[in-house]
Amino acid sequence: MSQLYIRLSTTPASEAWNDKAMLSFDGDTATIHLADEELNLRQVKKAGRQLEALNPRSVKLTGSWHPEQQWAFAMSFSTAKRTEQIGWCDDEHKSTLSERFKAYQFARDLINQTPEECSPQSLAEQVANWLSDLGGASVTVKTCVGEELQKAGWAGIYQVGRGSERPPVLLEVDYNPGGDDNAPVDAALVGKGITFDSGGYSIKSSEGMLTMKCDMGGAATVAGAMGLLVSQKVQKRVRLFLCCAENLISGHAYKLGDVITYKNGVTVEIVNTDAEGRLVLADGLMAASETGAPLIIDAATLTGAAIVALGGDYNAVFSLDEKARDTVMKSAELECEPHWPLPLEPWHQEKCPSAFADTANSRPQKGGGGGGASNAAGFLSRFVANQGQGWVHIDLAAAYNGSADNMYAAGATGHGIRTIARAVIDS
Repeated sequence: MSQLYIRLSTTPASEAWNDKAMLSFDGDTATIHLADEELNLRQVKKAGRQLEALNPRSVKLTGSWHPEQQWAFAMSFSTAKRTEQIGWCDDEHKSTLSERFKAYQFARDLINQTPEECSPQSLAEQVANWLSDLGGASVTVKTCVGEELQKAGWAGIYQVGRGSERPPVLLEVDYNPGGDDNAPVDAALVGKGITFDSGGYSIKSSEGMLTMKCDMGGAATVAGAMGLLVSQKVQKRVRLFLCCAENLISGHAYKLGDVITYKNGVTVEIVNTDAEGRLVLADGLMAASETGAPLIIDAATLTGAAIVALGGDYNAVFSLDEKARDTVMKSAELECEPHWPLPLEPWHQEKCPSAFADTANSRPQKGGGGGGASNAAGFLSRFVANQGQGWVHIDLAAAYNGSADNMYAAGATGHGIRTIARAVIDS
């Protein structure tokens, strides 16, 4: 099949090709028959998956579509192998959708890369180059690599990444549209960039490792959000911090029972080397706090507990600041990206006790025990300034599909990029 034209209708099909998707065909045109005048975004996504299975060379949306319907179709129709541009409707939303899709393509393609392609340095370089191309002189880049991390005091990224032959990296990107070096930072974004997670000495099963190229999904998500802000020329100064490392086993890898001392003096006993994401994010959150930004958002594929709680449809949101949390939740609602708040209180810091350090990095039981996602957020809260005011943690339960379903293809979803960018704009 060459180009397929796709339109929407609320009129029932006289001969429906599929009762569930409500599709009908007339030559080179497919019609998605919606149940009513509502957006019906889930139905549009399901139809997109059905149409992708027909393997048309290209698609063109035609007729009257709401921009969110166009976006929902594009998100479900595109796959890791099919990355070409969607033919948007010829309306006033075409340019906006096209620019947004470029950011999503970059982030999703980054997550879908193989672990061999996407090393910590490659991840940092690809993000830095992309944002520099978008922002020109408004974007500056700094990196701290390998042994430099230990000298600079970024102990978490260094310890997690030192078991790999490919060095860990802390990437900092400064988007400063006004060009004033003394301008305050309006927001800071922090992303977990574990480019492959074996679990370390708390080794994962083979099946558990298969999708671990996606463990840098937080880094890709906040990078995608930054790309949206830069491409829209948003007049706010934003700093991006990506905490990049491979969590591998070797004679130089960090071990169970080790104690890490962070720049802020907090000591952490390692009781699970597979709870590494929070260890690298701790550095990124301290770096973000040093900027004085009134809004800090971190994103990470952090816990299986968030997926158990919410499935793959929602990202989990945690904050000690009700106003900041509500900003993110409102942004998620406006951008049609489902997020859901989970509990976080100051006493969650106490949920991972240690006899040898201020805290352990988890609890020594499978999945970190009950409330694991909140306990991980409690750990992170030790590393943000102002008792967590202005900070929001997003556990990306909906960032990646290990296998295709009736809503998304296998691979990265990009879920959360629009929410984070909107939260920065509206804060």
